[in-house]
Amino acid sequence: MTMPAADPHGRGKCDCLPGADIADPHGRGKCDCPPGADIVLRGNILTPDGWRLGELRVEAGRITEISGEPVDPTSNDLPRLVPGFIDLHVHGGGGADVMEGHAAVATLARTHLRFGTTSLLATTMTAREPQVREVLAEIARYIDTQPTLTSQGGASRVLGVHLEGPYINPGKLGAQPGHAQVATIETLDELLAIVPIPLITLAPEVAGHELVIGHLAARGVRVQIGHTLGSYEDGVAALERGACGFTHLFNAMTGLHHRKPGMVGAALAHAEYAELIPDLLHVHPGAIRAALRSIPKLFAVTDSTAAAGMPDGDYKLGEQAVTKCLGGVRLADGTLAGSTLTMDQALRNLVQIGLTLEEASHRLSRYPADFLGRDDIGRLACGARADVVTLDTELNLVAVHVDGCHVSGDVHVPHA
Repeated sequence: MTMPAADPHGRGKCDCLPGADIADPHGRGKCDCPPGADIVLRGNILTPDGWRLGELRVEAGRITEISGEPVDPTSNDLPRLVPGFIDLHVHGGGGADVMEGHAAVATLARTHLRFGTTSLLATTMTAREPQVREVLAEIARYIDTQPTLTSQGGASRVLGVHLEGPYINPGKLGAQPGHAQVATIETLDELLAIVPIPLITLAPEVAGHELVIGHLAARGVRVQIGHTLGSYEDGVAALERGACGFTHLFNAMTGLHHRKPGMVGAALAHAEYAELIPDLLHVHPGAIRAALRSIPKLFAVTDSTAAAGMPDGDYKLGEQAVTKCLGGVRLADGTLAGSTLTMDQALRNLVQIGLTLEEASHRLSRYPADFLGRDDIGRLACGARADVVTLDTELNLVAVHVDGCHVSGDVHVPHA
């Protein structure tokens, strides 16, 4: 087919206004389309059936048509359009920490959108129960107000909460504060009534948690195994009861030994899904490759802290003081404490270790959406939300759309 002429920067066009560029030469501008405007994006489009060179049409925030011919995107210099990233493990960003409440959630949602994350789960830290309840209420208040923010292209969509702690093993806290508790069905039902909690991390070996896993699974809550000293057998039993994933695979869990496979062994042998932090600090590239060969729908998360998107310095992770330096975030004793990773860098890291752009995109968008049972996000397909990340040939961000609305403000462009 014959493509419409592209500008020399490979930026694509927005047809809501004649000739309106999606982005300026530095990838930072914005179109003037009102929320919900009909738009057309052009370039190499990653669909569920592969790459197409053509047009993606949006009406009222939904994808209505994708036209074009199959293409190898490396054969041209036109933009690459991939689904918006979905991050199921976000503690903070832009200097703000989830545990600080409503305003902090707004800040981190705006921050992560600049890096291509169009949907996320606000992730809590281990804390005393009254504080957990207070924070969940604050997140619920934010979610109640967020449609106005996302419809203006101003923030990532907060899908709910990933409750990471306090129901973990006190012997495997990692960077979590020392407030681990034993979960009860009664308490969890009360928390679930406060705010949507699609995902909960817990340690399955803790007495009583086997019943909790079954109860949560019956309620449709996704349970991940994490911050655990459990054995291989504990992991397999938890999966049989309804657990369905692993939290930051390899980190804060019992490792693999050929006579004692541990929780890592249970994941590699039996998991369909697991999350992993591909910042290349938390997990060696060789271990990532091993997990990719073993776990069909391994997906990327950032486990990002308040330091994400910020300069080196001192920040908070829940009640813990952490320091960002040389790309990592650590406690005073040197323990890795979350990350500064953003999803655009996660994509580039996965491509760097050998994945194709299509494979890497699935692990940032399609698989986390599938894990949550969402078919309206994580894919560029007719009927899905028009959450689109536009990349140049070097996989730098050029533009971000959420519900078809262009990001208002700067997107992050490395080295710009």
